Amino acid sequence: MTDLRVLRGGSGTPAILLLHGLGATADVWDDLTALLDTAWVAPDLPGHGGSGWLEEYTFAGVADAVAGLVDPDGTVVVGHSFGGVIGLHLADLPGVRAVVGLGIKVAWTAEELDRAAALARKPPIIHPTREEAATRFQRVAGLVGLKDDAPDAAVTRDGEGWRSTHDPRTFAVGEPGVAALLAAARVPVVLARGEHDQMVSHEQLAALVPEPVDLPGLGHNAHVEDPAALLPVLAAPR
Repeated sequence: MTDLRVLRGGSGTPAILLLHGLGATADVWDDLTALLDTAWVAPDLPGHGGSGWLEEYTFAGVADAVAGLVDPDGTVVVGHSFGGVIGLHLADLPGVRAVVGLGIKVAWTAEELDRAAALARKPPIIHPTREEAATRFQRVAGLVGLKDDAPDAAVTRDGEGWRSTHDPRTFAVGEPGVAALLAAARVPVVLARGEHDQMVSHEQLAALVPEPVDLPGLGHNAHVEDPAALLPVLAAPR
């Protein structure tokens, strides 16, 4: 079993399980959780932040590692990008009432998959200073310009230097197969994106679900840019 760093708060049901995107940590949800009116739980996914690393990364394997965080009395799973795919893998667990996927990249080219696999083969980069390691974390997580620093869980000392705690091997998870996951889901699924998200288009989502949600004026990390904009999306399946 993988050790997980888990943030929790609030009370009431359904609980909201928040799953961050590739390279990020649970701290990206801080501004959103301050607005929630129910219980919430947000883990660092395996290979990220303060959580342990896996021998091999697959979407199903990461989902298995966090499945124990689902409240059987009622959970809405909310995942961003990579975390959204993990949420779809959890859709059939007892207690899951709905899944909200934000900014899931649903279309991949062979070149994009090859590039991701190449990144997974590179060792973690050791930086001379914490500041440089924090900048690396922000760049990988897409948080440059959105967050001024990295949370303590995102960077660590390594010898004489600093590195991100993110395991580069997570890049090797491959094509997510979103269409098949949606076909297998037995609970309501909402797919949403920021209007200016360059990783997924409205048309791509509309080919998968009848009514994808566009969040006006926002980009890939919409939950960080304007957390309040996500509240109506979370309320709909509850």
